[in-house]
Amino acid sequence: MLNLYYDPIYTEGLDPTVRFPRERYQLLAARLTENSDIHIQRPPLATREQIVAAHDERYVDLFIEGKLDSTAIRRIGLRPWTPAIVERTLRLVGGSLSALDHALSNISIAGNMAGGTHHAYRDCGSGYCIFNDVAICALAALKEPRIKKVLILDLDVHQGDGTAAILQGHPNIFTCSIHAESNFPFRKQQSDLDVHLADETKDADYLACLDRTLEKIQPHRYDCILFQAGVDPLEEDALGRLALTRAGLRQRNERVFQLHRQYHLPVVIFMGGGYAKPIERTVDAFEDLFTEAAQFTV
Repeated sequence: MLNLYYDPIYTEGLDPTVRFPRERYQLLAARLTENSDIHIQRPPLATREQIVAAHDERYVDLFIEGKLDSTAIRRIGLRPWTPAIVERTLRLVGGSLSALDHALSNISIAGNMAGGTHHAYRDCGSGYCIFNDVAICALAALKEPRIKKVLILDLDVHQGDGTAAILQGHPNIFTCSIHAESNFPFRKQQSDLDVHLADETKDADYLACLDRTLEKIQPHRYDCILFQAGVDPLEEDALGRLALTRAGLRQRNERVFQLHRQYHLPVVIFMGGGYAKPIERTVDAFEDLFTEAAQFTV
């Protein structure tokens, strides 16, 4: 049984006119509700204390109090903002932390049907990302006595720049990002391992690259994996530059989930990006992601 965290506010907390495919969450939830191998739960609100572990206190407080200036809001996007965006953001982070807690407690796979907000920096948001739930979870994981080393495997089409910046130099967290070289963010940060892919990279080359990367990382040296599982490497994605098929993404996911089975590693799934046109192609790929994950938890 896959524990998966979701709340309707993931969609409803964004304005209907926002330049972001907010409907993908409710469309995906409608499909996964019928899957008896997936247990969907409502996430709690993350606390200020949990968030400031990875973020500047002043930035956190300005956001929660609705006092961010127009420049900071413009950099994040998601405009026009709604009154519900604060609760949405806190539940989004709460969903990731709840998935982390379940995965660590049960040495299993768990996920958030949102999150993967890897463009948020310590003192500002960026690229649709307000708080960096990946970095927050990595730091939270290390509070567990048996978790000594954390692997962040970011397979979104965009580099996890905020994650890399927040966690740069941390001795117990390894950040790896495989992404399109010429895509956003155009000023890259330095992860512990960055793998830059050429435009139009297809399934075979991508999967061979992933295999080489995993061999280099040696995942068995870590105590848990945080998997940013964006499906924007999909060929149909409007904001991607790669050319993976739906089948190729399924094989990508399987390689990560096999690490759970082979090394008994907890795995946390963050939904990440997906902007295909039509949006149903993105929803198909996310449905595959969580359905595959559920099969590995049986």
